[in-house]
Amino acid sequence: MTKGFEESLSLFKDKISDCIKSQKSISITTHIDCDGLTSGSIIAKALIREGANCTLRTSKEFSKDIVESFKTDSRDFHIVTDLGGGFVKDLNQTLGDDWIVLDHHQISEEEKDNQNVINAWKYGMDGGSEICAGGMAYLAAMSLDEKNSDLSEIAVVSALGDRQDQGDRKSFTGKNFEIANTAKELGLVEMDLDLLLVGRETRPLAEAIAFTSQPFIEGLTWNKETCLSILKSSGIKLKEEGRWRVPAELNEEEKKLVIKTITDFSPDKNTTEVMSELIGYTYTFPKEDKRSFLRDGREYSTMLNSCGRINRSGVGMAICMGDRNQVLSEGEGILTDYRKKIKEYMNILSNERWRLSENENYIMVNGEDIVPETMTGTISSLIAGSPKNIGKIIILRTRGEANTIKFSSRKSFGCKSEINLSELMRTAAEKFDGIGGGHNAAAGAKITKDKLDEFLKYLELNVVNVSSSSDHQ
Repeated sequence: MTKGFEESLSLFKDKISDCIKSQKSISITTHIDCDGLTSGSIIAKALIREGANCTLRTSKEFSKDIVESFKTDSRDFHIVTDLGGGFVKDLNQTLGDDWIVLDHHQISEEEKDNQNVINAWKYGMDGGSEICAGGMAYLAAMSLDEKNSDLSEIAVVSALGDRQDQGDRKSFTGKNFEIANTAKELGLVEMDLDLLLVGRETRPLAEAIAFTSQPFIEGLTWNKETCLSILKSSGIKLKEEGRWRVPAELNEEEKKLVIKTITDFSPDKNTTEVMSELIGYTYTFPKEDKRSFLRDGREYSTMLNSCGRINRSGVGMAICMGDRNQVLSEGEGILTDYRKKIKEYMNILSNERWRLSENENYIMVNGEDIVPETMTGTISSLIAGSPKNIGKIIILRTRGEANTIKFSSRKSFGCKSEINLSELMRTAAEKFDGIGGGHNAAAGAKITKDKLDEFLKYLELNVVNVSSSSDHQ
């Protein structure tokens, strides 16, 4: 840990201690996605353990209106997690010194100079792959008390939710690796090389293959009947005592047979390629019940994303903070509903070809009146995960509230473009009085509808032309 980071965490600890001693109330504002719900929950849990008076709320984005609302808020001190980039001046003007931002999105050099900003990039950490907001919140919690090391489990979920398992075979790197190892040493997580199928602990095998979209398996992804048919022919035992078996229950020989069955069905891919995409590190939480959607780290993260995306953030945060009663079945229902919606949106977008505009470098997708603005990131990631889109930049747009247009951009697997999507989206949005930012390979923006045509022209100039020149260098 760098000296500068240690000093920032020390400042965080001092500010929290001051709030507790002087009985000041603390507000935590966080994002609605998995990383937001986990980072907000980690801070809330750590503060409650310290005896702080705190409240936790979510927001789908940060804006001047939210900063203005802090002015009339009854809380004395504000912590913002997984949000807040680009609003340092506004926070200073509105709150003086009574705020902290814990984040991992790329920010300007000017914002890095503010001591109340505790951002990964400020300390030489790659916020796109080495640590997310949940990891930053965990390290802040550890600065309050090392007993908070048990919150490393939730930080692992946040890193998976933000797709930071970008090392060899879906392993973690940087601080994420250290945090995951802490959780492992405490017996909170098991890391094993296994089949990377969706719903490892909960879904019948045929469904697990059908719902696996990364890698996207042509003819099998979204096609449960075909998956069931090829598995029946394979000889794998699909039921036990009248109940469908899930991927986590397969033995090593059966797992090899699953890969062979998929490979035989997809002859355009050789076995080595399929194995490299379908086998990687899994993150299992042994203290959760078997066949529970909380037992597999990736499924846990998907459930949290689903809670935020369909306006049920409270359920996700309650589960993060340890509630295992009624909210657990609510979370399960939300996850099922969320997956149905995703399938519906993807089907419409693939059938209505007029919504797609593409060339060799990019795909522009018009999701207006189909994709809700809270789900643009999910859908753009899925489009980027399709093998037919390898190497391209995906830019999805949809309608937002108050006559706005929301954009979500992704670099697909194998994309060699040198464009930094965070810089592109931030610069483009600011040029047209909007807001934008994110990461090198995943970013978003929001503009008013009247600026749409100009904004699209700007993107086309700066994505198509730059991509073309960098591709041919």
